[in-house]
Formats: sequence, structure tokens, C-alpha cells
Amino acid sequence: MSLLLKNVTKKFDDHIAVNNLTLEMPERELFGFLGGNGAGKTTTFRMILGLLDQTDGQIEWNGEKIDYHKSHLIGYLPEERGLYPKLKVKEQLVYLGKLRGMTGQSALIELKKWLDRFQVSHYLDKKVEELSKGNQQKIQFISSVMHKPKLLILDEPFSGLDPINVEMLKEAVIDVKNSGTSIVFSSHQMDHVEELCENLCILKEGNAVVKGNLSEIKRSFGKKNLIIHAQESLDFLQQMEGVVKFKQVIGGCELQIMSEEVSQIIFNELQGKGFIRKFELEEPTLNDIFIEKVGEHYE
Repeated sequence: MSLLLKNVTKKFDDHIAVNNLTLEMPERELFGFLGGNGAGKTTTFRMILGLLDQTDGQIEWNGEKIDYHKSHLIGYLPEERGLYPKLKVKEQLVYLGKLRGMTGQSALIELKKWLDRFQVSHYLDKKVEELSKGNQQKIQFISSVMHKPKLLILDEPFSGLDPINVEMLKEAVIDVKNSGTSIVFSSHQMDHVEELCENLCILKEGNAVVKGNLSEIKRSFGKKNLIIHAQESLDFLQQMEGVVKFKQVIGGCELQIMSEEVSQIIFNELQGKGFIRKFELEEPTLNDIFIEKVGEHYE
């Protein structure tokens, strides 16, 4: 079931939060959303879910609008956490499972399976407020996937997690995708989007400044990154034609260059200038593309 946004606009009085956004998010894939605070990511998610009405345009999933009658097919992990702190994990998630059409028994079985996977089975009868922020995040994630949705929307799913738990959750997200679920997610970590997503959209002030297949986006960007480690000073490379950025690092430098051809010219210039320990040409990172298109770092 592919998700289609066609000329979608959302206005709040005179403010345009999302402007004429057209996207197709492929079925059974991970689609990444990037953008700074206020870029329009969460507003777009809420329109997809029917929590907000778009001012203009169309949103279709499998050719139809998403409404209450499809809630059992949808999973949503909001950026603002929505669990009840005073309720125990078991009673809360079994209740949420029932709202999505599960029986109490099937909800409990799924819940226990996920708690075991996340190594927090002893939290079954704990109140949510007794858990750390990271473990609350795990419970929130379980609530969004335990009914085996066909479409899953994750708004900053990795926030508040330490590196070990990030890896645990990433593996879970990949498994959910491999089971046939289409997933749309936003993340503050560029490397997560780069690792998980084939297709993505970068929003700036409600406008899609980059969208499409990640590999094609990188190829069309043109510029390359070049890492050089050497015994001698490499400062002279700053002045070379085709060098866009120069950053000194311990043992050498990191360059952004206009093309692969520039790397060959640099390689020839280095001959006879001492021992070169490393000369590595890399594709531009998603962070490089984001900075150029949006004009800021995405922290």
C-alpha cells in the first residue's frame, strides 16, 4: 500500500507550515523525513494520520483517505510521548491493543514477546513513571507495533536512547519493515536515515528542498569528500582549484572537492611530498547535502 501526498498544503492563519508537498512513499520501505525544528515534519505526519486536515491537496493510502476505520492498520509513535504515567505497562498496552482490534490475550502475548526482545520483561507490572526515559521509549514503540500495522509512522523514534538501545530499536524497525510494513520516520541523526532509508525528503520551512532516492541524490550532488593523511603539511591544498572546503584534522585533512577528477589532480600534486598514509575518496554524506540545501547543521 503506497502512500501518496499530492500538492499538500497546510496553513495556520497566515503561516504556511507545509507548502505544496508532493511525495510518493513506496510500499514496504523505510522512508526518511529530515528537517530542522519547524520544518513541517510533524505537521505532515498529523495530516497523513487525519489528526489535522490539510488546507489543500490530497493524501491517499492505497487510493483511499486514512480515517478512524483504518486505525487498526496504522501505528504511530509521536514525538511527544503519549503514555499514561500512572498506569502499569500491562494494563495500558493491553488496552491500546484492544482499541486496535486485538483480543486481550493476543495483546498480552505480543506485549510479552516485545518486552523479552527489548530485555525489559520485568517491567510488565511497573508503572510507566517508574521507568527511565529510554525504557519509556521502548514501551511507546511496542504500543505502536504490537498490532502489526501495515503503515507505521515514527516521529523521532531514537531520541533519548543510548547507543546500545538505539541499535536494538533499529534492528526492531528493520524487522517490522521486513514483515511487510511501510514505515515513514523522522530522525535527528543523519546516519540513521542514511543507514535505513532508500528514499527520503528534506523539508525546509514547509518546502521539499530535496526528495527522492538517496543514492541518486548523492550522485546528483556531484561533490565528493577526500580524506588524506600524510607526514608533511597539506595546507597548500586549500588553494587548489576544485577544493570547496578544507578541514585540518590530526594527521592530515578532510576536503570537499567538486568532482572525482579533482582527486586525481590532487593525487598527482602529492607525488614527491612525503609519505601518504591515507588517500580515500568518499561519497558526500547526507549531512553535507543537508547543510548545502538547508544552510545549517542538523543536530
